[in-house]
Amino acid sequence: MDEKIKDCDCEGDNFSSNDDQNDHTRKDSISFMTWNLFIGADLSPLFSTTILEEIPRRVTEVYRQFMATNYFNRVKKIAEQIAEYKPDIIGLQEAAFWQLRQLMDPHFPYVTFDYVEILLNELQEKGIIYETAALNHNISLQLRSSQGNFVNLLDRDTILIRKESGLKVLNKQEANFKANMITQLGGLPFELLRGWSTVDVSFRNRIFRVISTRLEASSLLVNLRQGNELLDGPVNTTLPIILLGDFNVNNEIAGPPTTYGNLLHFGFQDVWKEVGQGEGLTCCQDPDLLNAFSTLSRRIDCILYKNGWKPISAKLIGAEQQDRTQTALWTSDHAGVIAYLEA
Repeated sequence: MDEKIKDCDCEGDNFSSNDDQNDHTRKDSISFMTWNLFIGADLSPLFSTTILEEIPRRVTEVYRQFMATNYFNRVKKIAEQIAEYKPDIIGLQEAAFWQLRQLMDPHFPYVTFDYVEILLNELQEKGIIYETAALNHNISLQLRSSQGNFVNLLDRDTILIRKESGLKVLNKQEANFKANMITQLGGLPFELLRGWSTVDVSFRNRIFRVISTRLEASSLLVNLRQGNELLDGPVNTTLPIILLGDFNVNNEIAGPPTTYGNLLHFGFQDVWKEVGQGEGLTCCQDPDLLNAFSTLSRRIDCILYKNGWKPISAKLIGAEQQDRTQTALWTSDHAGVIAYLEA
């Protein structure tokens, strides 16, 4: 921890700020990004039937949508956005792992789509090296399709750190929530497992904690319980904290208690509310990603901070028409958020 840490390479000249426009070049600033990459398909057809024999047909339907949303195409635009701003630390949600294998021929090569590996390779081709600092495993499905294949799907959240940022990882944790929503898969109980990852990072002989998570969208009660687990677990520290995530609740304090409201009550501040411009809407485009005009209508993806940070600037990414692929796909059903903070 006494090792001298290099200055952060802070870039991103297109940021707007309530401070001076050159504030993002301060040597003590660190850039953070959060982005839900979109798992690639609407999974609800799997959980909307109580007939077990119907599942293979639903698996085929979901996998076809995943192929149509073409991650190999989308990731090039995602990498372009990352390469433009070069955030020091990235929290990704729905960083999926898909795999297709034949039922009858175990020797036939698996077809694998590892969102994280594909993105890292794309960035490396642009001369930017990121390393996986933490990676937690959430929902896992292994189901037979109606076309003679097994389809494996693993949902993950991850934290990436830019190799040349000068940041040093001291410790990591990867965990699942104890409170998760129970749904039905072909009439059988199925747990919608969610989780979080955290790393303690050293920067110029100071230590801070970064957490990346995605909370439950289908149950406000489960969402609230998961938020309480964060408060009782990785958030319960005196270290400076950055909380990156898809919180899946509208960020309003009024009304019944919410995870977002509880986090603010616990002392967190919202980067976008401090230095963001406009509404900062991040969710959601259509599941096929082909809506002609943006349908972002909620701000549920946030960068929250606590214990000594000073926000400098914040920006949405992946939310504009020019961010779409050449085949008119949005890069994700969510926009990302990137921000600079002074340590």
